[in-house]
Amino acid sequence: MASICVFCGSSTGRDPLHVETAAALGAAVAEGGHRLVYGGGHVGLMGVVADAALAAGGEVIGVMTEQLVAAEVAHTGLTSLEVVPTMHARKARMADLSDGVVVLPGGFGTLDETFEIVTWTQLGLVAVPTVFLDAAGYFDALFDFVAGAVDAGFVRPEHAGLARRAAGVADALALATAPVGAPLPKWT
Repeated sequence: MASICVFCGSSTGRDPLHVETAAALGAAVAEGGHRLVYGGGHVGLMGVVADAALAAGGEVIGVMTEQLVAAEVAHTGLTSLEVVPTMHARKARMADLSDGVVVLPGGFGTLDETFEIVTWTQLGLVAVPTVFLDAAGYFDALFDFVAGAVDAGFVRPEHAGLARRAAGVADALALATAPVGAPLPKWT
């Protein structure tokens, strides 16, 4: 059993495809016999992915800060909810619990979580494959930025590949469970 961490928004966004994709991912994680690790919220895409995994009989571990628990956004129906003092401790604990990461649409917090784990992998502190599940092209501009950073000499080409990309749930899970450094299919 792999532990799949999902980073995603505390909002659902405007495109219903994001909600559908989050639900499909949560169900696929559970049906694949994997454990879901996520930010612990009952709101937005976080709540959707957790509820879908739980409905499919999966184990779901949430990791949330004391501040967010006090703001009453914690999911109360999880297998386990770990409460930590800071956002940094939250990200570190989620990394400790995870074998791979799948990223759904979100805002600044989602990108912060994601790029911290990508940076830790780049530095050799962890070896956690990170996959952007890009079903609706939400991350197109982000990958354009990464390509531009490579062209400008700020990101090495081999490091750009640490941010993996998939168009569908099955591909995202396959990439999230493939070891860092394994040959990856080209994004089309």
